[in-house]
Amino acid sequence: MRFSSSIGISSALALAGRKSRSFSAEHFNSVPREAADAVVVGGGVVGIAVARELSINHGREVLVVESAATFGTGSSSRNSEVIHGGIYYPRNSLKARFCVRGRHLLYKYCRQHQIPHKQIGKLIVATGPNEVAKLNFLMARGTENGVEGLRMMEGHEATQLEPELQCTKALLSPASGIIDSHSFMLSLLGEAESHGAIFSYNSTVIGGEYKEDQIQLHISESQALKNWDGKSPLKPNLILTPKVVVNSAGLGSIALSKRINSLNPSVIPQPYFARGCYFTLSNSGTPPFRHLIYPIPEDGGLGVHVTLDLNGQVRFGPDVEWINGVDDVSSFLNLFDYSVPGDRASLFYPEIRKYYPSLKEKSLEPGYAGIRSKLSGPKQTPADFLVQGEDVHGIPGLVNLFGIESPGLTSSLAIAEDVASRLSK
Repeated sequence: MRFSSSIGISSALALAGRKSRSFSAEHFNSVPREAADAVVVGGGVVGIAVARELSINHGREVLVVESAATFGTGSSSRNSEVIHGGIYYPRNSLKARFCVRGRHLLYKYCRQHQIPHKQIGKLIVATGPNEVAKLNFLMARGTENGVEGLRMMEGHEATQLEPELQCTKALLSPASGIIDSHSFMLSLLGEAESHGAIFSYNSTVIGGEYKEDQIQLHISESQALKNWDGKSPLKPNLILTPKVVVNSAGLGSIALSKRINSLNPSVIPQPYFARGCYFTLSNSGTPPFRHLIYPIPEDGGLGVHVTLDLNGQVRFGPDVEWINGVDDVSSFLNLFDYSVPGDRASLFYPEIRKYYPSLKEKSLEPGYAGIRSKLSGPKQTPADFLVQGEDVHGIPGLVNLFGIESPGLTSSLAIAEDVASRLSK
């Protein structure tokens, strides 16, 4: 990598921060510059997977720029940790293709690297006759997508598998499972680093431009960005000039793309944000379920479902709460409200009791919350992943990843393959 090893990005940011507190064209020209081969913006599970793929299988010298103090602190650590089968998504969509391909790659990777996981299977349940048609539709769609082993079950068959379950019919997906996502990310990161990838934390890509046939990324110390007044021009402490860039900034990917001056605004999608809370089952003793239990999907999500962690802890969620007015700095630095109000449980009990009628009152405890970056809003048809390359936006060497929500974890290795293939061309 032509990135200077003598100064390093953290030292360069600190030095530049002392030199360029007052922002002007003259100061901009004096901002330190560093060359790089491949830069991945964002150290979530997809960004790490991309860094690993580029460094191991494509021989690239990779720099990952992450705004947080460590990896995977956003959506990658605030989800259900489910390995999805690939049932819900339209045929030939990126979500369908990446989920099925990614699932096979993920199970293989887990076996080879001893990543804790279990293929426990999933039951998608219709809790009344009016939902059976939707269940049949999911069965047909999953079969089209190549999901193996799908089987429709009558309600009494499902209760033989799960005695606490109440449903009219159920769709069994044996391919679904659960994973320790932190162990998975840690393994990917270790492999990437062992092949020369560098991870720079507390560093935020705040914008950039395509100038003189070269991508330029403007970098700031994350701490300095917290003090931004929201009005004055953002002040870069360092300018990186990489050969290729992967915008895998997750919650901040669209905000970043809007700040790349040469990017045509017409190709940048409208962002939507949905907050989802999880509650845990208290004093359960033996878990009431051995499979993942999912209701029929709802607007903006897959419904308040049952997930289990690898220790058998039962969780319910997430629900969907649409968030408006998200500013750039909040999306860059993940400055969202992740608290779980205890009184929100009152919304969970009636939803859960549709399929788990014996759920006891006051048995739900606040767990955690996550934010989903989406490309579709309330009452809109769910949007696909958007992997955007030069053929769309016209900037050589730039790949934007937009709307990478569920099944992003399951799809991560397949997304990495696709991104690397695009850049190799």
